[in-house]
Amino acid sequence: MSDFAVLYSTFGTDESARAAATTLVEEQLLACANLYPGVTSIYRWKGETQADNEIVLIGKTRSDLASRAMARLKELHPYEVPCITSWSLGACDLDYAAWICAAGPAAAPPVS
Repeated sequence: MSDFAVLYSTFGTDESARAAATTLVEEQLLACANLYPGVTSIYRWKGETQADNEIVLIGKTRSDLASRAMARLKELHPYEVPCITSWSLGACDLDYAAWICAAGPAAAPPVS
């Protein structure tokens, strides 16, 4: 079931994560976004090891919308180099899959 994708990103504030999630859902690029606060990220940035509290955004969408959703998320993101990843779902409940399809814009017709 590779017709659906999950997006993953991290944010420094609840406000910026919530604003991005809301925009992506309102623009029908994501069917749903989950925000998980209280995540500690440890990473290297500009030669230094950093540790920060972050909020994780996990979004569900159709595979044909994933690239557009990622590009829009990058526009909305406050980080200089944001973590924005996407992967295909290996399996999905059929009722949930139908809901994801219904939540987004109509799929573009195939090019002839």
